[in-house]
Amino acid sequence: MPRMWWVLGALAVVAVLAYLAWTAHRVKRVHVRAQSGARALDSHLMRRAAAAAVVAERADLTELYLAARLALDAAPDEREAAENDLTRQLQAAELTGADPATAILVATSRRVVLARQVHTDLVRDALTARGRTLVRLLRMARQYERPRYFEIVDPTLPVPPAPRPAEPADLRIPAV
Repeated sequence: MPRMWWVLGALAVVAVLAYLAWTAHRVKRVHVRAQSGARALDSHLMRRAAAAAVVAERADLTELYLAARLALDAAPDEREAAENDLTRQLQAAELTGADPATAILVATSRRVVLARQVHTDLVRDALTARGRTLVRLLRMARQYERPRYFEIVDPTLPVPPAPRPAEPADLRIPAV
């Protein structure tokens, strides 16, 4: 009978160690995912700024071009302000649907919205994992940088109206 207690004790230790290893792996996984989400958001923001610069050059919008260049060249600590300025300039600009560059800009802006939502969810998951009592007590997240939310104005752009093609005279429906 005394051997049975040693076996049960050993099984309990193995179970606790397995749970700790699983928790440490989960903390690592959510931090890696948050870093990947930040990189994806950054790449989509860069694409949007580049597309905005192209549209600004074609439409001769200097303020929009300057905001796009600032967003492309911004340092990491100035990035949120530069992206907010670019978003405000984009929303103030009169975009037409005839230019294919404008369609690309609208599409990249929509991807930024999606990438920001994904990034926000991943950061929330990582911060939740960091906040667990066991993770804090054992300092399991100390080797990972604390993820940050990226706070920008909602970058959705309205779909610019496409020019209507002229209807041929023979395809019109006659008025009754």
